[in-house]
Amino acid sequence: MIKWQKPFIWLGGKLDMYKLLALDMDGTLLTDEQTISDENAEWIRRAMDAGVTVCFSTGRGFQGALPFAEQLGLETPLITVNGSEIWSKPHVLYRRTLMNAGELRRLHELALHHVEPWYWGYAVEGIFNKEKWIEPANDYENLHWLKFGYHTENDAIRAEIRREIESWGSMEITNSSPWNLELNPLGVNKASAVRELCGVLGIAMDEAVAIGDSLNDIAAIRECGLGIAMGNAQDEVKEAADAVTLSNNEHGVAHAIREFVLKGATVR
Repeated sequence: MIKWQKPFIWLGGKLDMYKLLALDMDGTLLTDEQTISDENAEWIRRAMDAGVTVCFSTGRGFQGALPFAEQLGLETPLITVNGSEIWSKPHVLYRRTLMNAGELRRLHELALHHVEPWYWGYAVEGIFNKEKWIEPANDYENLHWLKFGYHTENDAIRAEIRREIESWGSMEITNSSPWNLELNPLGVNKASAVRELCGVLGIAMDEAVAIGDSLNDIAAIRECGLGIAMGNAQDEVKEAADAVTLSNNEHGVAHAIREFVLKGATVR
């Protein structure tokens, strides 16, 4: 069933289109095979032709997002690492928010305490994980940290880790799948990045659309003028959204652009 609450906005007394599309990647734009379907690519092109700025909004780092931006020919802004980085366009950094090295140490030590979870850390200098950590292992201060994450299918361990981090009161806690936790500095998320980007572009949050599938998308889905959840999204994301599209394997982004973002809009 499709939820439909805010399909269009009114500007200057006439029906107008949305101006910014903040697009998650994994589980949203990309299929499970990590590809962009021809249908999604075609409707992204149509959105851009209609004057919509299409912006990746992803938990990935810049290097992980760049090949797909190049594939689509995007020279538009990028939001990466869940909002820790905003790029004016590919290779042009607008703003970067770093994680305190002491907080990163606490997150890493918590992972070591629980032993079982996979963990990873995003730094400007590279991505490190359980199998390939920094050397020496406690040399946190010499890197510029952006994000930390845990993955475990053990619900009890994941819940215990979350409770511990929540007690600190200093982390933005989200996920990009039901089995992981992603940590950014408090106040750094996709919504704050979209809000800042809207300010740069001179548009209102009501003129922005966010599409995603996981908890790292939920703040932007709630705050943008139109929030769309994927058909494969986590239930909490669907409940927060204004509309639910098809899944990432069913060209859900194309469907969302066609049925919600551009339908009935005045193309300039």
